[in-house]
Amino acid sequence: MPLLENGHPVEDTWRYAVESEALGAGDIIVPFDRLSEGLGRTEGRLGVVLPNSESVSTLKEALPKLALVVVTFPIFRDGRAFSQARALREHLHFTGKIRASGHILPDQYEFLLRCGVDSVEVSGNTDMAPWEQALRRFTIATQPSPVLDEKPTGFGLRRFLATP
Repeated sequence: MPLLENGHPVEDTWRYAVESEALGAGDIIVPFDRLSEGLGRTEGRLGVVLPNSESVSTLKEALPKLALVVVTFPIFRDGRAFSQARALREHLHFTGKIRASGHILPDQYEFLLRCGVDSVEVSGNTDMAPWEQALRRFTIATQPSPVLDEKPTGFGLRRFLATP
């Protein structure tokens, strides 16, 4: 499955753990229910899939040992993964990578980045052009993103939109 970073496809060096198989060596992403098993590994980096029904605070103790957290979108209308990504960055100060997975639309791409997501899994036959366009579509935002270290500009958007 291709991985999208900054609007461009990149090679995915992580692999997902297979159910009922040993985790093995290398960089691996484990399901949430196998996190304690993954934390016991000594080789390779560890990532975890955080179900959208779980609170990010359940990862608080494990975050220093995690290099990647995967937030999931079972359907595009379910926005809990946006909140999880933002909470990981703002409240838990997670500095590792955050990946979005599941049913994600190109229109959601910019919002994911503004919430602290670094990469997005897209299906293999996806046209990348809409994703790249979504990244450049808007140059201003109505709400500053603390994740992107933006500062509030007051009525800047109204002035920008009123300018002919």
